[in-house]
Amino acid sequence: MTFRTFAVWALGVPLTMMVFFIISFSRLFDRKGYSAHSVGVFWSRLILSISGVRVEIEGAENIPEGKPVIFLSNHQGAFDIPVLQGNIPVQFKWVAKKSLFKIPFIGWSMSLSGYIGVDRENPSEAYKSMEEASRRIKEGTSLLIFPEGTRSETGKLLPFKRGGFVLAAKSGVPIVPVAIRGTNTIMKKGGYAIMPSKVTVSFGRPIETGGVDDKTLRNRTKESIEVFLKNRGLDA
Repeated sequence: MTFRTFAVWALGVPLTMMVFFIISFSRLFDRKGYSAHSVGVFWSRLILSISGVRVEIEGAENIPEGKPVIFLSNHQGAFDIPVLQGNIPVQFKWVAKKSLFKIPFIGWSMSLSGYIGVDRENPSEAYKSMEEASRRIKEGTSLLIFPEGTRSETGKLLPFKRGGFVLAAKSGVPIVPVAIRGTNTIMKKGGYAIMPSKVTVSFGRPIETGGVDDKTLRNRTKESIEVFLKNRGLDA
């Protein structure tokens, strides 16, 4: 075990537990979870710093100000979560698979922060989750979704699932495509060793969704992310 890996786990576990208790306390006076999100940003940046992960941001000016959007990002590794949580400069809620919410402390913190869990094995429950996501958007909350549904082990884009695009078409808010590169080398799936890395996050131009069907939105979003990945020499 390298010193870096030891430091991440030795410091990260108690830090994550502490963050859970801080978020639990914050919910007493902040029912919408704004404070919880800020605590999550702080946790993410500390984890990235301890792990030796450097993040470069491209296209932040493409994020609309003052209105909700749906961020749709490719998914390469577990570190996508702290990278995006710590570097998207607006408040947002995650829409993620429900199993993540069962992870001690991290999953519990996600629940307390008002993030939305989706049970893909239960269509009825998944529909209710999408209705909840739609309600959040109407309240002015931005959302973040991994349309692949799971991480790609090769770095190539997996097929995009419809849910996020149906939600975007129904809500009429813009989609902001997000391309993330470099997280797949930090910690391999099923492993625990931490490798310092440089990660690049690119925000594409907003894709307007009004009057556009979900299939067209899916194609446009995928093309936008593919352009960023190919420009970095990655086969999307």
